[in-house]
Amino acid sequence: MSFIDVAKTDDIPAGQMKGVNKNGKDILLTNIGGKYYAIGGKCTHAGGDLSKGKLTGNIVTCPRHGSKFDVTTGQQIGGPAKQNEPAYAVKTEGNIIKIDI
Repeated sequence: MSFIDVAKTDDIPAGQMKGVNKNGKDILLTNIGGKYYAIGGKCTHAGGDLSKGKLTGNIVTCPRHGSKFDVTTGQQIGGPAKQNEPAYAVKTEGNIIKIDI
């Protein structure tokens, strides 16, 4: 695995999310109950920016057409999107969030 720095823990309070672009990939970082997750940041339906969507629990809703994804797994749970988001391994070192892309 090749983990890279993507954010600081202070950037994402519990129940919040943040979009980042690393190595040409749009990534959505979330903090669910103090644990960090990373999935693809562009909706698999029409490329909506998930960081501009609504996070309810562990479900993000795309602002464009309402597709829903589980931010802990990337699984698509509501259309019109038909594909899951990629999910990335996450670890923290001190206050640095790292993902494996």
